[in-house]
Amino acid sequence: MGLLAWFTPAVVGGGEALAQSALIGAVTLGMLPLVFLIRFGLGATSYAARTPGGLFAPMLALGAQLGLLFGYLCQLTLPSLDMPREAFAVVGMAAFFTGVVRAPVTGIVLIIEMTGSFTMLLPMLGACFAAMLVPTMLGNSPIYESLTERPARDEPRPVRLSPPPLEGRNACT
Repeated sequence: MGLLAWFTPAVVGGGEALAQSALIGAVTLGMLPLVFLIRFGLGATSYAARTPGGLFAPMLALGAQLGLLFGYLCQLTLPSLDMPREAFAVVGMAAFFTGVVRAPVTGIVLIIEMTGSFTMLLPMLGACFAAMLVPTMLGNSPIYESLTERPARDEPRPVRLSPPPLEGRNACT
């Protein structure tokens, strides 16, 4: 991860810069899948190694990238569709957040607040409905619920800083 951060610092971190570049359409179609896979892998690696990697901002960055990728694919397959692909990034952020967290109202309000626009409300509602329905039907639990169900054996044991008390002696001697 250190080498990746050294050579491509925009790919690591919280992902705010990646989300912003997706929202303005500054990411090329060729780089989008690669950056998405790297970011997705970094999130899983950070979580597995128990290092701080964040969950909230990386989730929004991944959603924006997926939405933009979907927008590119829609433009390629349906060239007559006169919809800016950046709009798909906005909807992708809300849908990805909803699918992972299962909080559609929070996701929609958050994205509207971030973008300052209500124009994508109806597409966000539809995408968030689908993003809520599919994982629920598949029986997947929301991310925060999954995190609270982690087995206790995976939790680190407390470190004892003082030696154990000596048996047979009382504290006064």
